Amino acid sequence: MPSEQTAKIRDSDKWEIPSDWEVKHFEDIADIDKESLNGNTPKDYVFDYISLSDVDDDFRIEATRQVFSTAPSRARRIVKKGDVLMSTVRPNLQGFSLIKNDVKDLIASTGFAVITTNKCSNEFLYHYLFSSAISKQFYQLLVGSNYPAINSSDVRKLEILLPPFPEQTAIAQLLSTWDNAIAKTQALIAKKELYKKWLMQNLLTGKKRLKGFDKDWKEYRIEELFEKVFRYVEWNDESLYKLVSLRRRYGGLFERGDYLGSQIEVKKIKSISHKDFLISKRQVSHGAWGVVALEFHDRKVSDEYDSLIVKDNNKLLIEFWDWFSKIPLLSHYAFLASNGVHIEKLIFDFDTFKRRRVLIPPTTEEQTAIALVLQCADTEIQILKTKLEKLKEQKKGLMQVLLTGEKRLKL
Repeated sequence: MPSEQTAKIRDSDKWEIPSDWEVKHFEDIADIDKESLNGNTPKDYVFDYISLSDVDDDFRIEATRQVFSTAPSRARRIVKKGDVLMSTVRPNLQGFSLIKNDVKDLIASTGFAVITTNKCSNEFLYHYLFSSAISKQFYQLLVGSNYPAINSSDVRKLEILLPPFPEQTAIAQLLSTWDNAIAKTQALIAKKELYKKWLMQNLLTGKKRLKGFDKDWKEYRIEELFEKVFRYVEWNDESLYKLVSLRRRYGGLFERGDYLGSQIEVKKIKSISHKDFLISKRQVSHGAWGVVALEFHDRKVSDEYDSLIVKDNNKLLIEFWDWFSKIPLLSHYAFLASNGVHIEKLIFDFDTFKRRRVLIPPTTEEQTAIALVLQCADTEIQILKTKLEKLKEQKKGLMQVLLTGEKRLKL
C-alpha cells in the first residue's frame, strides 16, 4: 500500500511507485529565496530586474536594467545560474524558468520564488514543476480571490517524486530534447508569421507585384463591389436554428449551438450563405468580419450582422477580398463608419462604409495569384502549428510516464 504522502502525488493507481524513488518536500532538496539584497548594498548597485510584467505567455523573461537606489522596494531576491524561477501569483501566470545562461546580479520581484536546488538535478526539478502532480498541489495551496497566489513558505511544502540522480539526469535530457524541438518550431512559426505579414503588407497594397502582372490597380467605391442582402427567417418556435458568431481579430466564424425557436429571445434572425462577407455591426472595429466558409452555409445570425455579396465576379474575387479585408486601411474605414460614444458600443453603418474607395488588382487573375500566395504562406504556418501541438502532446505523454516511474529509462 502506498503511503499517504505518495498518494498525494500519484496520478494513477495502475502502477506502483518504484522502490528506489523517494518522496521529498521542496525544503528537503532546495533552498527557497535563499539570497536577498541587504542594507549594505551600495546605492549605485546595477542589476537586471524582473517582475511579472516582464513575463510573456510562454514564460519568457525580458529583464530591465535597474540601480539599487531606484529599484522597487520589493526587488530583493537574487537569481543565479542554475536556479529555477517560479511564478507564485495568479494561476494564468503560473510558470517556471530554468536560468541556464551566465547571469550577473539578476533580481526577482516578490511575484516569484527563487528555488536553488542542492540535492537533485535542477533540470529534473524544472521539468517536474510542469507535471500534473505539482499543478494539483499548487492550486490547492493558492490563497486570495482577486490575485490568487502561493506563499513562498508554502512552496517549501510542495512534494516531488525523486528517482536516483542518474535517472533524474537521463529524464531531464530526454525531455529537454522535446523542449528544443518545441522551441525551434515556435521560432520557425514566428519567422513564417512575420513573412506572411510582410507579404500581406506588400501584395495587398500593390507595393510588390507578382511576376507577370504590371497593369495599374483600379479604384472602386465599395458600393460598386458589394451589395447588402437580407435573408430573414420565417420564425417558428418549433424549428431548430443553427446559430453562429464571428470572432474578433479576423478569427472567423464559430458555432454557437443549435436552439429551438422558443429558446431564442430575439426572434429576428437571418440566414447566411457560402461566400457572403459577414460583418458584426457591434464588433467590426475589433476585426469581427470575414468570408463565410462552406461549412457555415445556411447558418443563422442575429440582426446585429450584415451580409454582403460581390456584385460582379469579374471585378472582385471574394477569396482575394478575404485577405484584403485584413489590411489596416479597411479596419480604419470600418471604424470611421461606426457610430457611438465608446469603442465597445459602436454600431457599424454600411451606408457610410460603402462610399469609401479601395484600390484592387485590375484582373481576377492577379487577385487569384495573390490569394494563392497568401494561402500557401498560411498553410505552412498551420502545418507548423499542428506539428507544435503534436510535439507538446508527445512531451506531455512522456512526462506522464517518466516523472511517475510508470516507465523507466535504460541507463
